[in-house]
Amino acid sequence: MKSSVDVAIIGAGQAGLATSWYLTQAKIDHVVLDSGRVAETWRSRRWDSFCLVTPNWTVQVPGAMYAGPDPEGFMSLAELVDYFQSWADSFNAPVEENSAVTKLEADGGGFLLSLASGKIKARNVVVASGAYQRPHRPAGAESVSSGVVQLFAEEYANPAALPAGAVLVVGSGQTGCQLAEELHHSGRKVFLACGRCVWVPRRLECHDILWWMAESGYMDRTPDKLPSPMARLLGNPQATGHDGGRDLNFRVLNAMGVELLGRYAGAEGSTLHFADDLAASVDFGDARLADLMKFIEASCAASGTKPPALEMPPPLRIKTRTELDIARDGIGTVIWTSGYRPDYGWVRFPVFDEMGFPVQTDGCSTVPGLYFMGVHWMRKNKSSILYGVGEDAEVVARHVVEGRR
Repeated sequence: MKSSVDVAIIGAGQAGLATSWYLTQAKIDHVVLDSGRVAETWRSRRWDSFCLVTPNWTVQVPGAMYAGPDPEGFMSLAELVDYFQSWADSFNAPVEENSAVTKLEADGGGFLLSLASGKIKARNVVVASGAYQRPHRPAGAESVSSGVVQLFAEEYANPAALPAGAVLVVGSGQTGCQLAEELHHSGRKVFLACGRCVWVPRRLECHDILWWMAESGYMDRTPDKLPSPMARLLGNPQATGHDGGRDLNFRVLNAMGVELLGRYAGAEGSTLHFADDLAASVDFGDARLADLMKFIEASCAASGTKPPALEMPPPLRIKTRTELDIARDGIGTVIWTSGYRPDYGWVRFPVFDEMGFPVQTDGCSTVPGLYFMGVHWMRKNKSSILYGVGEDAEVVARHVVEGRR
């Protein structure tokens, strides 16, 4: 590995590879450093049966936009990893695998990157370490009995790998719902501690919901449209890509027999506590769906097209328990699927806000030559997903090229 480079990209996921693709076209000397392999986060932090929740046509990465036979399908994990590897191979992405960057600091007018194998100097650095960095456990998680197996979602593989007994899934975003469904179908008793999450119907009339979100401009909303900075942490909409794509939300899970609970509120001895707020969480999701429908309807009105019809379901009102007993309810495992938080402690520059997100404009930080990619809401709603990462990468790569001049 070189001891100095023009540009160092940290991360070989979609954000890093997309940036590398554009820099390759511009003939800019660069290296892509990753702690594991190409698409390592996808390889090692997803469960066995994982598949995309967005249709294949949303894979809009530069140089490898999806053009396969099943645009409305949902790639499996193995297919997606192969797709990434083929994409990287197609332009000979200069990826250095097993090269974790443990520290990024100033070095005169440039940057110094520390790796286990040594140090690298760079004139420019693009931090593309992903939108999902540090798994989050809610307050009170430390109080759960040590006799219960506890896993983060990224540590879960399949139902057979868990100890016997019921499973409590804490967190009801896209991942929590999918794990709850899989565990239920495997024959487990499943409890789902629910929070405030967005849900969407898989399809509206003859189109996938992502088509409506893209066509209406919903995915192009900018951060200034958010109600608060905290909204950047809101999970992806509840849905699934399994079985060709279908609805998966609180109502579906309740109907199949998953026991829904309110927000996890802590533990005391063998007792697990939950808030009596399931109705409020469901209502929150319903309200966000209503907001989305108003956005789509306004877009259709502006273009003179007929808006899709959606009959909102009645409010979900069910009696829930506010306590579980680990022994009496036979709980053997708790899976924490309560989201992720930024984790840039290894970046030794004061370029982060109070929530830990990088302070940037179009990927450019306040430190000349230091850029970010793949961050939630970096430029738009779609910034961190396969549908939007290519657009951001083109912008960031252009800033890198212009900055060198």
